[in-house]
Amino acid sequence: MKTMKLGNSGLDVPVLAIGCMRINSLDKQEANRFVETALEEGANFFDHADIYGGGSCEEVFAEAISMDSKIREQIILQSKCGIRKGMFDFSKEHILASVEGSLKRLKTDYLDVLLLHRPDTLMEPEEVAAAFDQLEREGKVRHFGVSNQHPRQIELLKKYLRQPLIANQLQLSITNTTMIKSGFNVNMENEEAVDRDGYILDYCRLHDITIQPWSPFQYGFFEGVFLDNDRFPELNVKIDEIAAHYGVSNTTITIAWLLRHPAHMQPVTGTMNIERLKDCFKASEITLSREEWYEIYRAAGNKLP
Repeated sequence: MKTMKLGNSGLDVPVLAIGCMRINSLDKQEANRFVETALEEGANFFDHADIYGGGSCEEVFAEAISMDSKIREQIILQSKCGIRKGMFDFSKEHILASVEGSLKRLKTDYLDVLLLHRPDTLMEPEEVAAAFDQLEREGKVRHFGVSNQHPRQIELLKKYLRQPLIANQLQLSITNTTMIKSGFNVNMENEEAVDRDGYILDYCRLHDITIQPWSPFQYGFFEGVFLDNDRFPELNVKIDEIAAHYGVSNTTITIAWLLRHPAHMQPVTGTMNIERLKDCFKASEITLSREEWYEIYRAAGNKLP
């Protein structure tokens, strides 16, 4: 598995993050095999959140890996906090309590990365800063980031934070490309020219913030996968054609499409299927040509101006 630097942290991480949102759907033996497979391939970066399975996903993961200090040194743990039932909460009290809960469930003394999970419009950045300072001082969190935030929200946080924000987890897939479309259609009067993301793609590149695309196989908002889906015939024909050229699966090409972008993104996988996970790993060895990347982009129904 190829590696990359996560933001400007100096932290060396695999180019793919293993999303653990559904790991509680596996029994102990299946979960153990899943995690072992990832580690055998060098994929030692695991993405969690306190709300995944109501916390059970973190527990299942720790049990599957038989967490101890020796194993902990071999893996990189990221978790997220801030989503509560019917609300978002970036208060100091909630951030600290959430991290304590994650540490207990994951059976570890620290998180390598903590992300704020979606924006909280009632956020008081001074409280976030105080929480981050305490977590860093106590050695409970080493690096910090956000998810689904646009540049102005990040700038507001940065005004008060001492720590750099090294990652921004954003929805991005071949069929969900708002952050790419608007960049193509600057100064146009069409729908694609509408900037819905604050040019977050360019902002993150300018500020050394790693974009972590989530749901790389989904269309819409968890409406389903686009691979082998009759709703996307042209896209699937093109992906299958390119997959056949490289002798890999359509899953591999889908991840390779994201990795081809010069922003050096770190896609977050979501599958619990081991064979599909292995197909994701193969993407790190493939570099699509410029022509192939644009062919896939257009086959998804995206138009160039």
